[in-house]
Amino acid sequence: MEESFVLKEGVDPSEALIIARKAKTTDGIAPLSEQYLLGLEDPSMGHTHVGIFELSGTNECLVGFAAISGDSAEFVVDPDHRGKGYGTELADEVTRRGIRKIWAHGNLPSAVQLGVDRHMVVTRRLLVMGTSTLDFDVELPEGFELMNLTQAREQLIDADGQWLKANNEAFSWHPEQGGWDAARLARAQRVEWFRPDDVLFLVTDGTIAGFHWLKRHSPTLGEIYVVGLARDFRGRGLGDPLVRAGLRHLYDAGMNRVILYVEENNWPAVNAYKALGFQTEEHHVVYEPQAVDG
Repeated sequence: MEESFVLKEGVDPSEALIIARKAKTTDGIAPLSEQYLLGLEDPSMGHTHVGIFELSGTNECLVGFAAISGDSAEFVVDPDHRGKGYGTELADEVTRRGIRKIWAHGNLPSAVQLGVDRHMVVTRRLLVMGTSTLDFDVELPEGFELMNLTQAREQLIDADGQWLKANNEAFSWHPEQGGWDAARLARAQRVEWFRPDDVLFLVTDGTIAGFHWLKRHSPTLGEIYVVGLARDFRGRGLGDPLVRAGLRHLYDAGMNRVILYVEENNWPAVNAYKALGFQTEEHHVVYEPQAVDG
């Protein structure tokens, strides 16, 4: 490398966020997911941050960083300092620490090349799908009603506990969304954009059958953040009206576009969203190193 650098654990959150914002503007896609961005400023999330600092005399300048959570990592290099091998250095440092799963949001050409150079393969694919069709009529099955989180807390017994149970049953297989406890659910609500009225529940006889958690990115852009059904209510055709109800809710709030994230290999969900007018817009992937023969 032409310029000297140093890798150190710990970064200034404000400097790291500036780099992340610059990369999003340059690449047209955010380099870090929401949880990794939150982890920069919330020590309770337990993330580890490794910065790469460019050296000039006695000065050090943060030019990129990796964020590590569990067995996964994401990293970004300042667009003004790319082409110097800093991304490779961060990837190597992450793998030296035993981290095997590295996210590449958008799977940009530089990520693809790094995967080739470091003998990594894609082991997980996450799709971003979007639609401008939101004004659905909503017809709930007999015996079911919709209520938001505020109403559920007023009318149901242990609404938050029921919500948590439904989430963990719906996502028992999911590496990020499953296995939550009450503290994790509470922490997920401590974000600037959270609105209790944007968490909808499908309820029957005082029991939460499913939930649809929505997110507002702007006055016109919304997101199906999380949607799921409790174990005892699957296979009964309840997912479609629950999704439609959420889309209609955002439409009535003035939204004209909605996105969502879904695993590429979750074909039932992908096909259901396609049937509602969603189309794939982005690909996010996980790279893992593979043993090299010889």
